[in-house]
Amino acid sequence: MIILSVESTCDETAVALVRDGREVLTDQIFSQARLHAVYGGVVPEIASRSHVEVISQLADRAVAAVGISKREIDAVAVSYAPGLIGAVLVGVSFAKGAASALGVPLIPVHHIRGHMAANYLAYPELEPPYVCLAISGGNSLIVHVRDYTDMEVLGATRDDAAGECFDKVARVLGLGYPGGKPVDELAKTGDDRKYTLPVAQVEGRPYDMSFSGLKTAVINLVHHASQTGGELDRASLCASFQYAVSQALVPRAIAAARETGCVRLVAAGGVAANSRIRADLTAAATEAGLTLYIPPLSLCGDNAAMVGAQGYYEFLAGHTAGSGLNARASLELDRDDWER
Repeated sequence: MIILSVESTCDETAVALVRDGREVLTDQIFSQARLHAVYGGVVPEIASRSHVEVISQLADRAVAAVGISKREIDAVAVSYAPGLIGAVLVGVSFAKGAASALGVPLIPVHHIRGHMAANYLAYPELEPPYVCLAISGGNSLIVHVRDYTDMEVLGATRDDAAGECFDKVARVLGLGYPGGKPVDELAKTGDDRKYTLPVAQVEGRPYDMSFSGLKTAVINLVHHASQTGGELDRASLCASFQYAVSQALVPRAIAAARETGCVRLVAAGGVAANSRIRADLTAAATEAGLTLYIPPLSLCGDNAAMVGAQGYYEFLAGHTAGSGLNARASLELDRDDWER
């Protein structure tokens, strides 16, 4: 089964062709990072306009790259939630039109389910059940994946997502946008214990997280140094920040795997590209006797191949939509009453 898949939830426009949920035939991606860098973050209106300008071209390029006829496409999958509503609407509108024109089923895919499914492309042997640490610019979740479309959120951030904090820390340090990579690079030359930063605990909810206090602590350190003329070790601040983020994520993911009895631990999302988090997850999983799956860097960020991977399993579960499908700015990952 060949699925044409579409991703436009934030600042990447992507169209892919995926076979049977496991094989990427092509994944065409247009990054808007350059357009938003001058503003220090994503501008929703600019993102939506850019999606409109390139999405049709990417679809044509995807079909041409594989060398197939459009008649060979069996279904169209699209990230319809969550995300910037204007950006998501572009992808949903295009996907509905494509499915109608081709006369094939339309498959709605939750964006975070897509991130998790990126691992199916990298690891053909991976199957549920497992625990997934899903960490991206807009979401930080610990999920028990009982089956491909049967999931339970065990914990989530109460405020900021881990990826959002990386961008805010990078901006206050003048490292540019997107912030994940420059923070990671600078941290490699720093002392991760030089600054003591908070790791929040949520009473009664051991798997829930909070990153707003960490973000504020870093910003206050930077502002205090600027206002008093004090010395600021930027590399060590980045290293200490990454250490705090990892301490908020990794022990919770390990504990969740132990509690659920899962022997497989999966990481997903843009923040899974961070070298400190990858190293800490690897070490902790080895110590706990868990098999760890982390996607290659090319599949950590937003892409359409991951949408096609999860779309295949949504289709097998009978999750298809009609022309009434609408974009959603927010939607729980484990809802089973989606409006399709």
